[in-house]
Amino acid sequence: MFSTIGSLRLRLLSLYIAIKALPVNTAEALLSLYFCYYCNLSPCTVDLDDCQTSMHIWAPNHRRCKKPNMVLVHGYGGNSKWQFVFQVAQLTREFNIYIPDLVFFGKSYSTRTERTDVFQAKCVCDGMKKLGVERFSAYGLSYGGYVVYRMAALEEKTVEKVVIVSSGIVYTESQKVELLKKIGRNVVDVLVPETPEEIRTLCRMSMHKFDVGRLFPDFFLRAFIAADGCKKEKQELVEYLLLGKPDLNLPVLTQETLLIWGDKDQIFPIQLAHQLHSHLGSKSKLEILKNVGHAANMEAPHSLNKLVTLFLSP
Repeated sequence: MFSTIGSLRLRLLSLYIAIKALPVNTAEALLSLYFCYYCNLSPCTVDLDDCQTSMHIWAPNHRRCKKPNMVLVHGYGGNSKWQFVFQVAQLTREFNIYIPDLVFFGKSYSTRTERTDVFQAKCVCDGMKKLGVERFSAYGLSYGGYVVYRMAALEEKTVEKVVIVSSGIVYTESQKVELLKKIGRNVVDVLVPETPEEIRTLCRMSMHKFDVGRLFPDFFLRAFIAADGCKKEKQELVEYLLLGKPDLNLPVLTQETLLIWGDKDQIFPIQLAHQLHSHLGSKSKLEILKNVGHAANMEAPHSLNKLVTLFLSP
């Protein structure tokens, strides 16, 4: 009898969890359908590091030889589908697009203990090699910019051109301290939120024009948080960047590089864009989007796509 009651409770709990996650699961399913049927992409998984790491990647259904290859690398705030949903359809018309979930995001995972941007870069490059993509340009957004920078430095002959959007890679220790003080809260809690209000805080900090967090009710945001796994590992990725000192030996990339920044970015202020531009030198170009915050991919996706396409097209 007691085993029957226990089994019933377990089934009811499973049903409750499934119902609670239904809005987010539905949104995920719709995004997947959009990527598959409208953007002509298919999901695949490649195994790396003797199967210690698996990387989930959206790849073209049919690779076109006349189109350049481009890899889109996301930042924090959900998996790759959520971050590139407003850009991907337009970009797939011009490029063979590959969109990996970084390790510990989406369906990508590793049993390894590395938490560096260099490890993420190696995984993306190795994933592209597994798919037979020998040369490509790379576009990184926010944290993805750190990863793309390392990709370009590690694989100079593989990565053709680089686009970095809203990614404060070059900074001084005093600037980091000042920025953390200005944010006024634990950055780990902001980037890896555990409450609906923390997600809304991230949205307010990321966007200048819209307070998009207000559009979603608490139950949806709680389900979004519950569905987002590997929280401990994501926190460790943030902590690695926060605890690290500025890289005084950061290589100057040999590739042509386009930097794109919103002039109202509250997370990585515009000054950091000019510093990165200065560090990269004559092979880099800086484009500033007016009245746009950190999340240019959400606030100005068409302007972003236009700049990226002009820069990367042969």
